Amino acid sequence: MSVWTVIILGIVEGLTEFLPVSSTGHLILAGYVLNFTGEEATSFEIVIQLGATLSVVVYFRLRLWSLITELLVNPVSQRLALALAVAFVPAAILGLVLHKWIEQHLFGPVTVAWALIVGGVVILLVEHNIGRRQTQGLNQINLRQAWWVGIAQCFSLFPGVSRSGATIIGGLLASLDRTTATEFSFLLSIPTMLAATGYKIVKTHDVLLQADPLLLPLGLAVAFVTGLAVVAGFLAFVRSHTFKSFAYYRIVLGLIILALMR
Repeated sequence: MSVWTVIILGIVEGLTEFLPVSSTGHLILAGYVLNFTGEEATSFEIVIQLGATLSVVVYFRLRLWSLITELLVNPVSQRLALALAVAFVPAAILGLVLHKWIEQHLFGPVTVAWALIVGGVVILLVEHNIGRRQTQGLNQINLRQAWWVGIAQCFSLFPGVSRSGATIIGGLLASLDRTTATEFSFLLSIPTMLAATGYKIVKTHDVLLQADPLLLPLGLAVAFVTGLAVVAGFLAFVRSHTFKSFAYYRIVLGLIILALMR
């Protein structure tokens, strides 16, 4: 890893983690362009998500503090915490079982390209067919809706699908409005990404320790600053826009990648 490789990957992670365009897919593509591939690259690309996770924690710090301090006494906080737990479980179990096979067989530009295209088409279909969303506000989410968001998150284990994209679209299909689906997706990213990155650190700490000890903190810092700006901007965007522009971007990028790989 070089300093510029770390900075570029940190920016890519922060820019794409919370947009429905797949941060893992973009990191894989950036790694191929930068000639940074293999086990070290895969480990770094997953661990660097901690920086983006911290940006969500900072942005939602008041909501999270309220959730934690009122958890034992407030039924509303208890229901939201339980909803997040229910949504977390499906992908956590499936990821634990399949993560090694996924990294060995699906971490490549062609699979990412097809996932980008298919995901873009799905977003367009959902946007074209959804009606008025009934659930507005995190406190209104029920366990059935949370479960379906969790099932949708399982698809994001496939590189190029997008964790945020899958959970937001899952939320829309479960009758959440765009803002509620996006906020729930962001909060769900905290336990999901902490689990994924924590597991990866435990499994590959020897590989990570071989790199310059200053490079990983640098990447985390860049991802944090970039991610914090994206979280605020994206939440403002979804209040008055659809996700169609991201769908078109995904489809065009996927087609370009396939054309270049021929």
